Amino acid sequence: MVVLVTGAGGQLGQALRYLAPQHPEFSFVFCTSSELDITDKTQCERVFDRYQPEYCINTAAYTAVDKAEIEPEKAKAINVTGAQNLAEVCQRHHTVLLHLSTDFIFDGSKTAPYTETDVPHPSGVYGQTKLDGEKALQSIWEKHFIIRTSWVYSQFGHNFMKTMLRLASERDSLSVVNDQIGTPTHAVDLAAALLTIISSKKDAFGIYNFSNEGQCSWYDFAQEIFRINNVAFPVHPIPTAAYPTPAKRPAYSVLDKSKIKNTFGLVIKKWEEALQPFPS
Repeated sequence: MVVLVTGAGGQLGQALRYLAPQHPEFSFVFCTSSELDITDKTQCERVFDRYQPEYCINTAAYTAVDKAEIEPEKAKAINVTGAQNLAEVCQRHHTVLLHLSTDFIFDGSKTAPYTETDVPHPSGVYGQTKLDGEKALQSIWEKHFIIRTSWVYSQFGHNFMKTMLRLASERDSLSVVNDQIGTPTHAVDLAAALLTIISSKKDAFGIYNFSNEGQCSWYDFAQEIFRINNVAFPVHPIPTAAYPTPAKRPAYSVLDKSKIKNTFGLVIKKWEEALQPFPS
């Protein structure tokens, strides 16, 4: 079974590559953005014609939340046009599409975990383009799984965990916001969930939430990162208002995982358990 992975240079793509040896039943094709530009439909068709994948995992995305505010067309090209191109090519090849989305499609006004049926209301360009990408592929190809996730980190790529540890080696202290509540997601756990969906061979297509279990603030997350890595470093909690950014962040974006757990029998780790010491 051929599984094509787009955006293979990103942290989720690298996490899938890390797990690939554990799944000899799959023949993986990993395409970085330079090998497969999803905004180029002709290139998409060429790659699909060559490999004839049964499944496509689209991890390619524009994820620079603040930068998206000043270059919305680039964000739209990747997150909307790219998703549309893949959906059209997947339809032609009868390829099941697994597409990654985000908690940023919500404005964070809730105080209870978001379900798949909650009405999205993005507050920035990034969230809007991810939502528009969801809608585009839904309108084209019914054989899809949209997986919304949050606060992704890992030993791969660029992420909050790596940034915290780097800054701890460069500064005397850090201030981190403590009034944005969500759930960290280890990219390897997310990758494993995607492969479980494929392995199940179920046609329970639609939208699913996935993150690790529990909730915390970015301040809590930073504190736990330093604790588990045995880094003694002062971190100060601050409100979002003290750290203005071009894009507004959801104040609350915890995701309800009941649907994905019930459908695919997933047992999801708590975020504290998923967080492992950074490999030296």
